[in-house]
Amino acid sequence: MQISGWEERYRSGQISAEYMEAAPTPLLVETVGNLAPGNALDLACGAGRNALWLAEHGWRVTAVDGASAAIEILRSRAAGRGVTVDVRVADLEKGEYRIERSAWDLITICYFLQRDLFQPAKEALVPGGILLAIAHITEPGEQPTEHRLRPGELARYFEGWKILHLHEGKPNDAAHRRLVAEIVARRPIERRAGP
Repeated sequence: MQISGWEERYRSGQISAEYMEAAPTPLLVETVGNLAPGNALDLACGAGRNALWLAEHGWRVTAVDGASAAIEILRSRAAGRGVTVDVRVADLEKGEYRIERSAWDLITICYFLQRDLFQPAKEALVPGGILLAIAHITEPGEQPTEHRLRPGELARYFEGWKILHLHEGKPNDAAHRRLVAEIVARRPIERRAGP
């Protein structure tokens, strides 16, 4: 869906309060449970359910979405909860947000697919940093689309990385029902050569 479509859905109330107030993505909670808080980047953050949870748990969070209405909701919710989230309105598909290299301990891309975003997101992690991505996959009989992966496709973007979690099928997330591909991958720590 184009940014204008999401903008309209947020402004018109088509996105339910239940969805906007949903708990954070269960995979995120499970993944960061044993991590020390650091710098987190939430790409395509929507109304911020993951960004808010991270901020409440000590992470320094930057949240990016192309729908200014979603960012307004996130900003208001962060203020109401007494947490700080650095919010940015930027259309990721148009490259309006430059992802700083080797700057993030955690990057999340949940329920958003932009295939050419994986490489800059990978490069944006510090060595040993974690990238968590969830995207819808095609249902049986469907063809892949711009916003739906083929089964098995997501893992190929992370060859050579330590895969901490890989799942395809029904999501463990009450806010979503379509089949998904999930991955949690750690950026390799480069070994120094020499004595």
